[in-house]
Formats: sequence, C-alpha cells, structure tokens
Amino acid sequence: MLTIKRMPLGTMAANCYLVYDEEGKALIIDPGDEAEFISRVILERGLKPQKIIATHGHFDHLLAAPELKLTFGIPFLANKKDAPLISKMPFLAKKYLRETVLPLKIDFNVKAGDKIRLTKHVFEVIETPGHTPGSIGVFARGEKVLFGGDLIFKDGSIGRYDFPYSDKAKLYQSVKKILAFPGKTVVYPGHGEEVLVEKAKEIIQ
Repeated sequence: MLTIKRMPLGTMAANCYLVYDEEGKALIIDPGDEAEFISRVILERGLKPQKIIATHGHFDHLLAAPELKLTFGIPFLANKKDAPLISKMPFLAKKYLRETVLPLKIDFNVKAGDKIRLTKHVFEVIETPGHTPGSIGVFARGEKVLFGGDLIFKDGSIGRYDFPYSDKAKLYQSVKKILAFPGKTVVYPGHGEEVLVEKAKEIIQ
C-alpha cells in the first residue's frame, strides 16, 4: 500500500508529494520549496527517502531539491530535455522570488517506459511534453495513481503553453494520452487537488 502526502508549498503553492510504502521508503516528487519543512515531515514520519523526481523543470517545482538532495544523499531524476530550464533555476529564483538556491543537475535521465521502483511498487515514466519539452508523468499502474505535473487540473484547465519552449499541439496530445488511462486513475497535479481521469474527461475541452 502506498501513502501519499500532498503539500502545497511556496508562493506559487506547487504541490510536493511524499510517496511512501509500508517500510517507510519514500519518493519525493516536485519539492517546490520549503526544504526544512519537507525534511521535518520526513523525519517526523520516520521515512527513508530514496529519490527526488521532477515532473518538469519549472523552478517553482524544484526550489527545495538541491537542499534535500544534499540532506538525504539521494539522486535527482528528471527528463534531460528540461535540463536547460533546470540550469536556470538559481537565476529565476533570485529574479522572481529573491531566493538564493544552489544549482541543480540531473543525476539520472528518465524517459518513456523507464521504471522507478520503490520496494515492491513500480512507477512507470510517461512522457507528456507540451508544457515543457521534458514534462513527464509518474504512473503507479498497480495503484492507478499518476503524478502528472502541470498537465491537467481538477478545474478542467490544462498546463500553459505560452512559453517560448512550449508546444500547444504536443500538450494536447499529452492530455489525450492521459485521458485514455483507466477512468479510476487518480491524477495528482502540480497545483490543486487530485482528479479522477473519468471526471477530467467530462470537464476538459
């Protein structure tokens, strides 16, 4: 059984997810800010973090990653197509939030079909480009749970595609791909509350 703790963090209320199993082994997905708070939750629950995973390279989903990586001695996983965005994180954090953060580099590139294991649980990497070139979803097929980043949201909206590196056509293809998942799949987004695929199909135009 997986336990999922959603934590909206930072000025942009980006969702960080702690996903952990019966043994307390954990994945940290999209640690957007407040590294000390995330660390405190991890320690209070007696968790053993294994990896940090980014669904995409926007800085509001990554600000706590460098500190958590150092604190727990664990690798950072992301799709290499977003490496240019990730490399700009310190500059953007300083520019928009007046925060100072350490540089962050991808330790392991994750791409379509890759498997991320957490004891007996298996997470499959789904490439969902459009919002950013390297956007991914992390899908636990056995539990029907998908961590989708900024792809689809509970209110029926989808990720932005007005950035210079975004691609509207690819984004809509990615949305279509996810909406073809089993209806009872729970999508945990980058902002806001989770939504069932069957519900998202009804409200996303």
